[in-house]
Amino acid sequence: MSLDHDSSYKYLFSAPEMVRDLIMGFVPDEWLHSLDYTTLEREHGSYITEDFKSRADDIVWRIKVGGEWVYLYLLIEFQSTVDKYMALRMMVYMGLLYQDLIKQGKVLSDGRLPPVLPIVLYNGSQRWTAARDVFDLIPPVPGLVEQFKPRAKYLLVDENDYTDSELTSLKNLVAAIFRFEHPVSSEKIEELIALLEVWLVDQPDLRKMIARWLRATLMRKPEYRILLPEVDDLQELRIMLSERMKEWAHQYKAEGVQQGVLQGLQQGVLQGESLALQKLLTKRFGVIPADVLETISAATTEQIDGWLYQVLEAKSLNEVFGPTTH
Repeated sequence: MSLDHDSSYKYLFSAPEMVRDLIMGFVPDEWLHSLDYTTLEREHGSYITEDFKSRADDIVWRIKVGGEWVYLYLLIEFQSTVDKYMALRMMVYMGLLYQDLIKQGKVLSDGRLPPVLPIVLYNGSQRWTAARDVFDLIPPVPGLVEQFKPRAKYLLVDENDYTDSELTSLKNLVAAIFRFEHPVSSEKIEELIALLEVWLVDQPDLRKMIARWLRATLMRKPEYRILLPEVDDLQELRIMLSERMKEWAHQYKAEGVQQGVLQGLQQGVLQGESLALQKLLTKRFGVIPADVLETISAATTEQIDGWLYQVLEAKSLNEVFGPTTH
């Protein structure tokens, strides 16, 4: 199963256990913690308009509270940059949700609307600096108009706010996922996988889901860049990872490489992608100029990934590398 960065968290949070652990571990509220999370049900986003279709799946949940339902609105933010207008976006989502609940007759018995908890889970590399209330996006207005400025807040869960030691202290699936998201050693990765094996021993479907997500993460993130075959079992993944690490360590030691296994792996992937890029360029444009080869040899993995994407549709070398390359 292929999981890109934009869909990986949405995939994970299609499991009620992940939603439960997000609330229990990262939302400090006794009343929320007292709810019965075995009653979690997913609410499909039929109300989402064309502009918001990419957010329509697996982002709304409801949980039973006495004889009524509380709707938890969960929006996963996957971008590496901060969205300045996230508060406005969340306000629009909430309005669309309420409109749909009214249309379906899912209001409370007295006609009032059910409460909604809007959550933004942010896993980008930069600190989150955007306003958390629509009110703060609008400048002060003199007199009466100030009273009518809208207010709509969201709850931010920012992975950057938690240290590895804080996450380690939580026996929590979401905390474990957060730890995988940050650069760790190969030994730590194996320890985390072994821990999840124990936690999920009686939950085969969730084990399979997390194994698929983890494989995609290890292959996608530049801190890891680990090549692994298709696997959907945590134990098999851990064993395979351990074997790969031993093979790489032996290989790099024999070659006199003193860098860590992960760094050596990244270099190997970089060289492979560099060669692939050169082959594609040669096929498209003929002999590659020396200055282009020099540019490729000094490039990062991220740069080469971008060029590989561009070369498929580019009509000249200039369209791939820019007008300064000859």
